[in-house]
Amino acid sequence: MSAATKKIAGGVVATALVLGVAGCSSSEPAKSPASGAQSARKGANAPEAPGSVNRLIGDGSTAYTGAQPHVRKAERLKPGEKPPQFVVFSWDGAGEDSQKLFSHFREVGKQYNARMTYFLSGVYMLPEEKSSLYTAPQHSPGRSDIGFGDLQGIKDTATQVRAAWLEGNEIGTHFNGHFCGPDGGVGTWSVEEWKSEINQAKSFVKNWKTNAGLKDMPALPFDYDKELIGARTPCLEGQKNFMLAAKDMGFRYDSSGISKQIWPKKTDGLWDLPLQLVPLPDRGFDTLSMDYNYMVNQSGTTSQGDPSQHRYWGDQMRDGLRQAFDRAYQGNRAPLIIGNHFESWNGGTYMRAVEESIKGMCTQKEVRCVPFRELADWLDAQDPKTLEWMRTLDVGEAPKQGWTKFLTAGPPPAPPAAPAEVKPAAEPADGAADEG
Repeated sequence: MSAATKKIAGGVVATALVLGVAGCSSSEPAKSPASGAQSARKGANAPEAPGSVNRLIGDGSTAYTGAQPHVRKAERLKPGEKPPQFVVFSWDGAGEDSQKLFSHFREVGKQYNARMTYFLSGVYMLPEEKSSLYTAPQHSPGRSDIGFGDLQGIKDTATQVRAAWLEGNEIGTHFNGHFCGPDGGVGTWSVEEWKSEINQAKSFVKNWKTNAGLKDMPALPFDYDKELIGARTPCLEGQKNFMLAAKDMGFRYDSSGISKQIWPKKTDGLWDLPLQLVPLPDRGFDTLSMDYNYMVNQSGTTSQGDPSQHRYWGDQMRDGLRQAFDRAYQGNRAPLIIGNHFESWNGGTYMRAVEESIKGMCTQKEVRCVPFRELADWLDAQDPKTLEWMRTLDVGEAPKQGWTKFLTAGPPPAPPAAPAEVKPAAEPADGAADEG
């Protein structure tokens, strides 16, 4: 847990609760991919890939299999066309364990037309006995605040990652050891240290078969060097240096920031697609659009609060996310960014809230529940001047004269520049002869 989170948990003003909570916590390390809600039903096994593998890469852990299925091609808005309402559901530290939340939410996504981003933690593909292969910046080899994978977890996670990608979902990264805070945490890492962390995260995915001794399992159906274009940093720390490293390594977006619900922009060449400040019903202030942040505002630092409050807390998160959705959908149409973990906090109430949110949002007209990659593709396809014009709309603000007039008219022309002051020519000094 970050220093900011500890301070907040101790009780400070509401504004600090909104801005200071650090996205996720490493105070409860997992021994295998993150624990899930007890109440979640089991998902189906992964389907077989359509067609055959075209080309294995490296040791056969990954493979090039052609274009990703079920991806919608980005198109530029027509003049005056109302933008779609994008919603991105994303999962930090995605991995499949005995409670089957990865497979469960794959099924939820298929049921309600939601494709998502799964930020895979690289160490979940590395077995405990090979932990020394990981050397986190500023830490000794074999250290991780969230543990490493076990054989069954690696098998199950690989199966889910493979199936998720074939269904049109994105596989990003949550990096590796999840170190937060001032003592060697990601917020203290240099650009070069971030590059080392990124390269190691890639390596554990590109070599999971060799590291785990699972040579007979099917390959992941993508080239991870090309698939990996975005991330969210642990506890939302270290974004500045991470983005500088990521830009050099071919990334296209980051989702480690904090923003209100307005249209995104590029920072240092990457799309800045941050978590957002969304309502916390009945509390009079906003929190971040993530399960962890709702939990901290409800039960504090404990993830097992008063059982009599569990249902209310889940309803509070669901209703807050719905209010955030409605004010964007009926207002400025800014993409809604939601982050979560596969967890069992407060009896799994937040997993219920997320599932009910997917059902309530992704079935609406003009709504696209997509991965970050697809949102970035759409943003890249737009006229930058149009996006900048839409950024002038505040949270929940719809164009006063409607979208057609707003987008057709575009920004008002810049006022003409003031004419430059013309200074009279200096008179020749006495006695000087005119030339020419």
